[in-house]
Amino acid sequence: MAKCDLTIRGGTIVTATDRFVADIGIRDGVIVEISESITDTSEVIDATGLHVLPGGIDAHVHLDQPTSDGTKMADDFATGTLSAAAGGNTTVLPFAMQVKGTSLRQCVEDYHRKAEGKCFTDVSFHLVISDPTPFVLGQELPALVRDGYTSFKVFMTYDDLVLNDQELLEVFDVARQEEALVMVHAEGNDAIKFMTQKLESEGHNAPYYHAEAHSQIAEREATHRAISHAQLTDVPVVIVHVSGRDPMEQIQWARRRGMKVFAETCPQYIALTKEDLKGLNMDFQGAKYVCSPPPRDTDSQNAIWEGLSDGTFDLFSSDHCPFYFDAPNETGKNNNRARTSFKWVPNGIPGVETRLPILFSEGVSKGRISIERFVALTSSNPARLYGLYPKKGTLTIGSDADITLWDDCREVTIRQDDLHHGSDYTPYEGMVVKGWPVRTILRGKTIMVEGKVSDEKATGQHLRRGKSELGYSKK
Repeated sequence: MAKCDLTIRGGTIVTATDRFVADIGIRDGVIVEISESITDTSEVIDATGLHVLPGGIDAHVHLDQPTSDGTKMADDFATGTLSAAAGGNTTVLPFAMQVKGTSLRQCVEDYHRKAEGKCFTDVSFHLVISDPTPFVLGQELPALVRDGYTSFKVFMTYDDLVLNDQELLEVFDVARQEEALVMVHAEGNDAIKFMTQKLESEGHNAPYYHAEAHSQIAEREATHRAISHAQLTDVPVVIVHVSGRDPMEQIQWARRRGMKVFAETCPQYIALTKEDLKGLNMDFQGAKYVCSPPPRDTDSQNAIWEGLSDGTFDLFSSDHCPFYFDAPNETGKNNNRARTSFKWVPNGIPGVETRLPILFSEGVSKGRISIERFVALTSSNPARLYGLYPKKGTLTIGSDADITLWDDCREVTIRQDDLHHGSDYTPYEGMVVKGWPVRTILRGKTIMVEGKVSDEKATGQHLRRGKSELGYSKK
């Protein structure tokens, strides 16, 4: 065998199904050998005492995305992917969001321009369908799916994004025809509006009441409705950012009936509760935790852990949606309009860099899930579900050499001052985690070591994806 460019020596290799000690040989950015000992190599990284994991794949992030109210998102593609790399990720899947009245194809081209030359990790876009006109559904969307944009998201809430039931069914039907995967933000828009008006009329305007307005009941109802639409059109769907027991039970109900319904959850639903939205004595600091769906209660946390353990959840993503808390020109969460009512607080929290450490610490280190399950939730399943496997998401001969070296004994206190994202705060400030990524390798090249970027040049690539391995059977 020809000489390797790089060998990772002596670490414990972990995939979604296996765990063993071996060397990994890399040439031209691809894994070419896995064996007990590799000696013919140009460079060696000693991984003794470390776990060697497939690079993290965060399948749900928002970067450089416009907002309807002019609020500025805190991360562009440079800071967002830099933060992802520092957190042990080698691939992120952000959204190319269609603005109503605009071309979907033009939207995708605009996002490519935003990302070009700025990505420290590899990137592949999901689409967001906000304006499903006959031209979008009949021409643009099918063509984009065939070009490798094989997943798209629809919203059941937010006035500028929400689709009615007829539109949802039409989008689902196109997905079925093109064998694309539909991601659904499942919250009932009318129920949220009703509760918002009721709370405001009672003088309940503080950030905490966001969690009351965005009730788990509204999430449960929308989840069931999305599943019903998927059943009617015979299309696989992903219910994203599931927050608690009620929507989980709808997903489990569907699976017992043989439907292909996949489920994603996020760090905020195991590390935060709605009590965090109170801040200190109901002050405005609670706005730092406003996201949708919001964190719930301890029973919901317990339910999420049950789902992470028993296979209800396929994905653990960050839903990284970073805003500033304090920002000039009234563009952060702490703005005068937001202080009049929770409904104006920008929805979203940062989390791409802390996703892996939080799940590892709370899950693997505390014995709730195995390290193999950790790899499945954070790398292998995202790759399989979104058409990247086995190029990404595993450590096998022929796969890209996307690797994270993990120290399972290292204890770190999460602090905003140490993070790389663009936001001016982290909702996980002061949280102590056990287990931390110490080196991130993208296609055989180290992009992060000990929390520092090893090369200022962004070398991430855009990935064209195939159809979902899990959603549609291979022909």
